[in-house]
Amino acid sequence: MSTLRYLSSYSQQVKDQALKLIEQNKLSDYLLNKYPTTHQFVNDKSLREYAVSIKNQYIKKSSPLSQVMYDPKIHVINNALGLHTFVSRVQGNKLKSKNEIRISDVFRKSPEAFLKMIVVHELAHLKEKDHNKAFYKLCCHMASDYHQLEFDMRLYLTQLALHGEIY
Repeated sequence: MSTLRYLSSYSQQVKDQALKLIEQNKLSDYLLNKYPTTHQFVNDKSLREYAVSIKNQYIKKSSPLSQVMYDPKIHVINNALGLHTFVSRVQGNKLKSKNEIRISDVFRKSPEAFLKMIVVHELAHLKEKDHNKAFYKLCCHMASDYHQLEFDMRLYLTQLALHGEIY
C-alpha cells in the first residue's frame, strides 16, 4: 500500500508536505485543528434531508432524488467515495427515471465539510455526467472551497488508512 495513494495526482511538492506531516505524526493534529467536530447527519433520513437542501439551494431544476443513503459496501479503496446512479425503466407507455446517491459509510463519522464535498460532487452528476470543466465549475458553485475540501478529505483518508479514526 502506498502511503500517499489518495494524493497520487497532486504535485510532488504537495506530496512532500503531506509526507512531512505524516513523518512528524502531525496529520491528525492538522485535521483536528482545521475540522474539530463531526456532522450530525448520521442516519439515511438526515443525510437525505441534507442532500436535498443543498440540491434545492443550488440546482432546483435538476431531476429529483429518489434515494440518498450511506452504503457500507462502497469502499474508498476502489476510488469511490460516493455513487450517483441513474436508472431508466419503461412502465407501460412511460419512461420512469430514478436518481440515487450513495455515500460511503466512512463519511458517517467525519467533518461536515467532507460530507458536503461528497454530496456536492454527487449532486453535480445530476447535471454533468463527466468530470469535465463544467462539472467542477458546478461543484465550486455549490461549495466555493471544493478543491481545498477535496484535498483535505484525501488527507483524512490517508490518516484513516495509516492510523485509523481520529473522531
